Amino acid sequence: MNSKDTYQFNKLKSAVISKFLERHSASSDVKQWNGDDIGLFQEDLFSEVKAKVSEKWFYTYFKNEASKLPRIDMLNLLSSYVGYDNWNAFKSAHSSEEKNKKKRIFPWPAIFIPIAIIFIVTMNSKNEFTFCFQDDLNTKIVSELDIKILQDNQSPLYFKTDSVGCFNYKTEKDKITFVVSSPYYKTDTIIRSIDRNEHYRIKLKSDNYALILKYYTSGNVKDWSSHKQKIEHIIHDDARIYRHYHKNMGVEIYSKKEFVRLLTIPTSSLDRIRILNKDFDYDKNQIITLHFIID
Repeated sequence: MNSKDTYQFNKLKSAVISKFLERHSASSDVKQWNGDDIGLFQEDLFSEVKAKVSEKWFYTYFKNEASKLPRIDMLNLLSSYVGYDNWNAFKSAHSSEEKNKKKRIFPWPAIFIPIAIIFIVTMNSKNEFTFCFQDDLNTKIVSELDIKILQDNQSPLYFKTDSVGCFNYKTEKDKITFVVSSPYYKTDTIIRSIDRNEHYRIKLKSDNYALILKYYTSGNVKDWSSHKQKIEHIIHDDARIYRHYHKNMGVEIYSKKEFVRLLTIPTSSLDRIRILNKDFDYDKNQIITLHFIID
């Protein structure tokens, strides 16, 4: 690719990633995406433009530096995904930005020293935030939580808690705003200032229905008739239920009836069911969307 094609395609990739991250939790660095992240992207792309890309295509053009542009039909689909009529419309919207970038001329000798001073001061003035999480019973949450750090006029940054249930972040700002989410705890937006960072323990509210579902998927239930009734109660009749397969082998759609049958037949696979994500209708007190995988 020539430099112009490289610039335009990199802009398109950035726009596609930002679009996906508006609705899904994943690393802002696409090179860190795993098979599940790529699978969710394929599903999201299909829901928007009724087309899919293969995992091999994704690795070739997104996770690696491509030597040439994708086919024009794929460029048109990706441009449509981010809100443009086609690839030409996307290029036209960003061509002026590229020209302005080329026209900028900086007097490097005159500004190098001030910039260096600002950089050093900024690096030395970073504030460090550390947070750990507890549940309603003040028990430490060691299961992995998704952290989305919100930034002014910039795309969010995505992190996960570590093996001891905490996360650390450094910034020159005195305040941090982030969203905590998990399949088993209610999503919460946290705002903290550096002068309050001594209160680093944050309590999250358990999503009781999701925890109940997790409990019942363990298979350690003696009264299977009662078990089935409780599962049917917490899942909406029109729930959208997706089973994801390892190594990005595809996604299978389950009806409520099929999913309940899976959970109420005592087999060895029950304790290997892992909930990936879910949406909850708090007015109806039922799960309306569910993603799961069998390890």
